[in-house]
Amino acid sequence: MSRRLFTVGPVEVFPDTLNSMNRGMMVHRGKDYQDLQHGVVEKIRKVLDIDSEVYIAPASASGFLEGCVRSAVDTKMAGLSNGSFGDRWQLIGQENGKQVQKINGEWGKALRASHIAGKLEKDVEAVTFVSNESSTGVLNPVREIVDEIRMQSEALIMVDGVTSVGAVDLKLRKLELDALVFGSQKALALPPGLAVVCVSPRLMEKAAKVKNRGYYLDLVQYKKLADKDLPLTTPPVSLMYGLDYQLDKMLKEGVQNRYARHQRMADMVRGWAMKRLGLYAEDGFRSNTISVIKLNGLDFKEFDKRLRQKGFEVSPGYGNAKDETFRIGHMGDLTEKDIQDLLDVMDETMEEMK
Repeated sequence: MSRRLFTVGPVEVFPDTLNSMNRGMMVHRGKDYQDLQHGVVEKIRKVLDIDSEVYIAPASASGFLEGCVRSAVDTKMAGLSNGSFGDRWQLIGQENGKQVQKINGEWGKALRASHIAGKLEKDVEAVTFVSNESSTGVLNPVREIVDEIRMQSEALIMVDGVTSVGAVDLKLRKLELDALVFGSQKALALPPGLAVVCVSPRLMEKAAKVKNRGYYLDLVQYKKLADKDLPLTTPPVSLMYGLDYQLDKMLKEGVQNRYARHQRMADMVRGWAMKRLGLYAEDGFRSNTISVIKLNGLDFKEFDKRLRQKGFEVSPGYGNAKDETFRIGHMGDLTEKDIQDLLDVMDETMEEMK
């Protein structure tokens, strides 16, 4: 039975987007592919309002989280975290043999400048953090964090934008990040399989001097091919067709209109959650793509089973919050009508379970 996905990812992929990928294969070393990749990169820059280098890999976003660590860090990094995915980037650093200064905040609370004020160690080469923590539903104040890092250090700043890019205005031109990583299966509303990283010249200058960068996710190798509008390794061509189509949709809708739609959908879900169960993330820092909702005694296993039987799917809690929450994704191409359909079905299901 097919279900409508209101999940944290992969998200619902609409039929027109799926149809856009139903095209013949092409050789990925020829002019036709170069034209496709060139167009995709230019549209990413336009959607995000950036001038950065853009590299695309056949991977999940975690691939470029690792690629950034291997390419930009010789010895030591700092990892800021207030949830599972901040923890993951710290772990990636450790598993790649880097020293990791861990600066951890409270789950469900935003990272603030006060968490890192005066704490960054002087030999840190790069600082990583997550813009939108999908285990907790917290949207961190990216500008505030970036400003505090720059007050203390010349370290590279690398941000996980996996569940914010395409749905939240991060004002990237003003941030001038050294790396921004995201993937295809979240707010871009595509199937999984593509990772994207937007990088600064400063990071690439550093990467050229770092040893043992590996190959598959080495940003220096990516640049060599990207300068010719080519991929490093064989790309999922069908997903590139889909990404090209989705970027056109975003530009047609209007990027600011897209952000506003995500705000409206988030407001609807948050309003429902506050009346019914409560929200995990602190007020003022709640995600516009993911709501993490307290269970407050709700039997999620039964609730989830009944929703699936009715053709709807949400996500369970994650990480340290797994046993006390569930999550609703409201991102991508979903509309307020879709969200209302979900809220109505959840109300109906909760009444049945009384």
